[in-house]
Amino acid sequence: MTAAALILAGGAGTRLGGADKALLDLAGQSLLAHLLARLQPQTAHIAISANGDASRFAAFNLPVLPDGPLAGTGPLAGVAAGLAWAAALGAPSLLTIPVDTPFIPPDLLRRLSPAPAVAVHAGRQHHLVAHWPVAFLPDLLAFLTAPGDHKVRDALTLGAARPVMFDAPEDPFHNINTPADLAAARNRAGR
Repeated sequence: MTAAALILAGGAGTRLGGADKALLDLAGQSLLAHLLARLQPQTAHIAISANGDASRFAAFNLPVLPDGPLAGTGPLAGVAAGLAWAAALGAPSLLTIPVDTPFIPPDLLRRLSPAPAVAVHAGRQHHLVAHWPVAFLPDLLAFLTAPGDHKVRDALTLGAARPVMFDAPEDPFHNINTPADLAAARNRAGR
């Protein structure tokens, strides 16, 4: 079996007025739909990491994974839930992508293989655009249940993720965090 993929859609969208980023419109489709169009050719096994009412994603017909007992520890709680889901499928690894990065490359999984690996563009590491081995789950759980900060960067270091450079004139991992980011993404999508 190939790697599974997890779309991280659990953020609060506070800089966008509390908007559910997954459902924001970009060129007539939701951010989630844009990401799925680029991700589905890369793997047959995709889930969404999100808390709250899962029915808002019903039209996508994908598993929705809540953070569970690790809720409140940030996006790594979603990664842990995703790794457990991937392990149950028999997948050897999990590709994670934030829902607000609709311009991912069509060969992202191939380029981030084998796991562990993390995407880098123009010297900036995109911590959550990463490929995690399922075997890392026990170490991640220990990391998340230990006292202290639970930074994604530190988990990547713990998992010995290698950086993979993506050269492109425009950032393929452009995050949509603010109204200005959304306007720039709409301009880019309209080209």
